[in-house]
Amino acid sequence: MNEDAIRERIRLGRSFVTKFGDETGVDEDYASDQERKLPQPPLAKAPMRETAINLPTDFEHLKIDGDFLHIVNTRRSHRVYTQEPMPLLQLSYLLWCSQGVQSVRGKAYATLRTVPSGGARHPFECYLALQNVESLEDGLYHFLPMKHQIEFLGKAEDLHGFISESLCEQSWACKANAVFYYSCVFYRAEWRYGIWAHAPILMDSGHVTENLYLAATSIGLGGCAIAAVDPPVCDRQFGLDGTEETIFYAMPVGTIRKDDRPQEDAFYAFVREEGL
Repeated sequence: MNEDAIRERIRLGRSFVTKFGDETGVDEDYASDQERKLPQPPLAKAPMRETAINLPTDFEHLKIDGDFLHIVNTRRSHRVYTQEPMPLLQLSYLLWCSQGVQSVRGKAYATLRTVPSGGARHPFECYLALQNVESLEDGLYHFLPMKHQIEFLGKAEDLHGFISESLCEQSWACKANAVFYYSCVFYRAEWRYGIWAHAPILMDSGHVTENLYLAATSIGLGGCAIAAVDPPVCDRQFGLDGTEETIFYAMPVGTIRKDDRPQEDAFYAFVREEGL
């Protein structure tokens, strides 16, 4: 994203607060594109490749913890992974729980999904860096929520190197079976909310990753959401323009030990050392 585009995004993002304040700086005749009766953008991104892989949905075959309070109480951020194989059904379950399309309302007006979204705009796309996932080639993928499929975008020349660089050298993520990269297609939200779109976008990102946390916990996996991503590195790798669509959030998920507290304690050794 070039500097002019960044400044414009910041200006628009800040301006939403005026709606709840004194309206200073907002034209009283301002209207969103929806209010102006302009065509809405597509509900999801078109496939990037000619072929796609159908994901299994027989989730009854998964061992899922049905005790919601136990899931909430045991959810943690996990940064230590065992690198055991991940069944394809588990990956499918994670994608369904965090971005699954349950139905379409109207004439392709909105999708109802497993996560909430302001105005049912669902402005995110999900890309994946996968390794050691059953029946899938290691590499980069894109999730197609309308048909619950993934498409193989290709191999990364150095998958571990890309993951580490894309997450600002957080190399622990390289051991995850799946790194979920979330992009924002800004106009999906801006069409409805105009200059105030950035508030629901920020809220919605929390909805998605919390569902992913809980879904992972429910089947014995672990993950950790990461805000420290390098958008240009991610965008180049996944073929995004960095302006209309850019990656802004990520979450590695992988197989874990039942009790990885010793490893997590080692990760936080600096807390003891610095007396924090």
